[in-house]
Amino acid sequence: MANPLVPGLLRDHLSELADRDERVDGRGQWDGRELTIEVNPLPNAEGSAKVTMGDTIVFVGIKFQIQTPYPDRPNQGGLMTSAELRPVAGRHYEPGPPSPESIEMGRVVDRGIRESGCLDVDALCIIPGEKAWQVIIDCFAISDDGNMFDAFALAAIVALKNAIVPAERFDVGEDYPLPISLMPIMCSYHKVGGRFVYDASREEEVGGDERIHITLGDDGHVHSLQKGLKGVFTAAEFDEIMTAARQRVSELQEIVNNL
Repeated sequence: MANPLVPGLLRDHLSELADRDERVDGRGQWDGRELTIEVNPLPNAEGSAKVTMGDTIVFVGIKFQIQTPYPDRPNQGGLMTSAELRPVAGRHYEPGPPSPESIEMGRVVDRGIRESGCLDVDALCIIPGEKAWQVIIDCFAISDDGNMFDAFALAAIVALKNAIVPAERFDVGEDYPLPISLMPIMCSYHKVGGRFVYDASREEEVGGDERIHITLGDDGHVHSLQKGLKGVFTAAEFDEIMTAARQRVSELQEIVNNL
């Protein structure tokens, strides 16, 4: 059974560090951990990516299936995102049906991509009212050391950018690259020790408070905002977070474009 004193002691320690403008791993307030991205590491997926942020490691795979379009959207394809969080990723996860955490992660990643319009759902239609592609984004956690949201979101957009629509296998034409017109990038900020920090580690998440997930796209356009956990942030804090997010998104977009 977890010791209830540990989170309290951790919070006190994180607050002391924040007072000195420090973090547990020596990073600055807006510094991210070391990042590596591997393109198409999963040979059985139509597109895939592996993202490592510090000791957080995730895989994302893209699959396609043909479905009947929804009656109210007969000329559009679909998008579905799911996240797998298993005990192999961390002792705080349990086997069984999807947990509230995994459902939330899948929805937040899905929302950032869907609302950006980077995926042209009209172009996914094969025969109006009869056949359309559904794009399936499967997210798998290998190691959770914090900020799984950003890791999944980044791996998802990289995997989508490198996905091939398997038209030949479904006998509906020739294979072609999935057209992705924009590049939504998520940046998450966690309130730790009374201030917000970027790319929180697992320790900072356990000892922190509310969080906010911001998905920005080309030219800094805001595609989605998602607040998590209890708590509030001021207008000044939000302005500070948005300034940091715009800078970091620009850096990440350059990294992805150079893959």
